[in-house]
This record gives sequence, structure tokens and C-alpha cells, in this order.
Amino acid sequence: MLRASFTPYTLHFGFEAVTSRERMRSKSTYFVCVWDDEHPTVVGTGECALFRGLSADDREDYESVLSDICSRINAVKIADLTEWPSIVFGIETALADLRNGGRMMPFPSDWTDGGSGLHINGLVWMGSVEEMTRRAEEKISEGFRCVKLKIGGCDFERELHLLEQLRRRFAPEELEIRLDANGAFDVDEALQKLRRLATLDIHSIEQPIASRQWDAMKSLCNVSPIDIALDEELIGVFSVDEKRRMIEYLRPAYIILKPALCGGFSGSSEWIEAAENVGIRWWVTSALESNIGLNALAQWVASMKCDMPSGLGTGQLYTNNFRSPVERRGAMLYYNPAIEAERPEIISNSRYTPSFSSKNHSNKSQNITRS
Repeated sequence: MLRASFTPYTLHFGFEAVTSRERMRSKSTYFVCVWDDEHPTVVGTGECALFRGLSADDREDYESVLSDICSRINAVKIADLTEWPSIVFGIETALADLRNGGRMMPFPSDWTDGGSGLHINGLVWMGSVEEMTRRAEEKISEGFRCVKLKIGGCDFERELHLLEQLRRRFAPEELEIRLDANGAFDVDEALQKLRRLATLDIHSIEQPIASRQWDAMKSLCNVSPIDIALDEELIGVFSVDEKRRMIEYLRPAYIILKPALCGGFSGSSEWIEAAENVGIRWWVTSALESNIGLNALAQWVASMKCDMPSGLGTGQLYTNNFRSPVERRGAMLYYNPAIEAERPEIISNSRYTPSFSSKNHSNKSQNITRS
């Protein structure tokens, strides 16, 4: 008989993370573990990576729902949890990890043998133009040849000047520039801005206007001189039919998947199928998970054979993260089998009911041992 437990945890940024939506010093998340009474020391671990203010399941009853799911883990069906994407992400990871021996290896593949690497992009957070210039230069000096810059938080002319400087120094064949506007452009000015940005050989721009403006977004996807990638647009779309309808109507060049926001791994696979059926490409980006979630994401991406640089280089964002075998070496992620993953839980008593420990944070675990 399976048992399940969860605990909240607060991750602390090592800097102020700025997007066009907000400024963040910390991020809340939840860890879940699943084990079997017959083998209580083998524990599957996952992260329910709730993103406050962005997740479709950011609701007041989140913890009570997660508690209920843990209490009836033997009867839970992922298909019944589609409106709780971050919980699906955590439960799917924990169950997959348990099936594979509780080794923090939910999706083993050739990549987890440690030989090959995953291409990732370098992320440049918003800040002053001077800060963004310095951060971009750091990423390039570290070996990144694909960088993503978050824009929309500063004066557009100054951001344009920064991008002009980058392009003067690095030709398109030397540096791929991706942009993420996080929906910051007004509908009536978006095309004009995209035309100006297009002179700089931009690879793509994520979510130039706010989501749920389908007619305006369709028009931009049709005429934009820069390939448009949908990101926030995917959040809150639950059914397979609605996913297909949205993809076929908007026809973006790319979709960007954050499994914790897009229905877990199963929901993200539905998005991939819908996109590939009409020739749309995709890549995966983290939703600022801890190294627990990032480890699962990297393994899943490797197993899916994604051929585009993913946005998974976020493992060093936090001051109280967990040791991980996923290592960034330059612009690549590698899995180092010699490094034992650090779990957020400990086995604390004779009945092997897992509880949780944390670094630099006081957390109260909720151990659910009902069948």
C-alpha cells in the first residue's frame, strides 16, 4: 500500500529576480514523497512547483487539496488532476522515481549515464541596461552561444540599444538571441516593436502580448517578422481538444513548455503532440523549480530527445537549494552519477514515515499515512 507526504518549502534567491510582472526575493514550493509499506525505505521524491501569481492552480485551498491527494494516493488518477498542474508535476515525478528505485532518477536514459550533455540557453534577467549588459557578457564568456533576455521592464529604447550593442559584437551565426517579453507589449504597439527588433536578427520572442488575446495573438503570429513562441498562453488550458484548438488557431512558430505550469509531464506531452501535428517546434524551460524539480526536468528533456537549447540553467539561483547530480558546464547540462542527489526528506522514525528537513528555512511537514 502506498503512502504519501508533503511539506512546504521556501526557496531564497541569491539576488532580486525581476521580470515584467514582478520582483522576487523568494519562491514557495512543495515537496512530496511516496513510498510503499512493503519497502518503506525506498522513497520517491517530487516537487509540486507552485508558481504564485502565475500557476493556474494558485488557489487558497492548494494545501488542503494536496493533503487530500496524498491521503488517497492509492486511488489517485493523474487524469483527474488536470486543473492542478504543479501537483501533477510533483506526483508524476515522485511515482516515477519510486518505480525506478527511489534514486532521484525518475526518467533514466543514456543521458543519466553521464556521457552526453544537454544544450541550454543562458538566461539574462531584467535589470538596468548596465546590469543586463554585464549579465549578457558573463553568459557569453561562460561559453553560451544562445542567450535569452527578459525585456519589457525597462525603457524600450534602452533595451533596444543593449540588443544593438550585443549584435554589433556578435553576428547571428555566433550568438542566438532569444527574447522573453512576458506579455509586456501593448497590443497596439507590439508589431511596431517587433519590426524594430527584427533588424537585429532575433531568433524568437516569447509571449510579446498578454495571454488570452487570441485574435490579436493570431494576427501577430501571422505577420510578425520575428518568430513568436507561446509561453504563458499555455497556462490554464487543460483539455486535449482545447490544446489542439489553440495551437491550430494561433499557429505560433514555437511553444515553450514549463511542465509544472502545463499539466506535468503528461500534459506537456499532449502539448508536444498537438504542436508537432502541425509542424510547430518546442523546447522546455524551468518554472524556477529547486534542484529536485530541475533534476526531473532535465532527465525528461533528455529522454524526449529535444534538439533545441532548453532553459534549464537555473540550478544556481537559490541560496538554500539541494545538491544535485545535474551539473552545468559552460552551455551544457551533464548528469554526474558520482554525485548523490540530496533529498529534502529524511527517514525519521521506526515506522519509516518520512519527514522533511530544510536548510535556512523552518518548514512544517505534513505526513499522510492514511490509505
